[in-house]
Amino acid sequence: MQDQTKQIPSDSDRRVQRAIVAQTLRDDHDRHWSRAELETELGHDTPTTIDDALHRLESEGVVEIAGETVRASRAARHLDLLEMIAL
Repeated sequence: MQDQTKQIPSDSDRRVQRAIVAQTLRDDHDRHWSRAELETELGHDTPTTIDDALHRLESEGVVEIAGETVRASRAARHLDLLEMIAL
């Protein structure tokens, strides 16, 4: 069996991931976000930090990425509808 080590995200990484999830679950925006829109909304974070957070969220099944488009996964949206995500 191969040993897998989980990376523990830093406080900054978690903050950026939470901010991305909050944006993708907003009711006042289309479900699809461009990376450029996310970078604008999270303006104080570098594109590399945002990119790293997006890849982590995608690998965990929280967001779906298609090219330059990002959206919350169906599972994340459903948990939000069940009011299980406290933002």
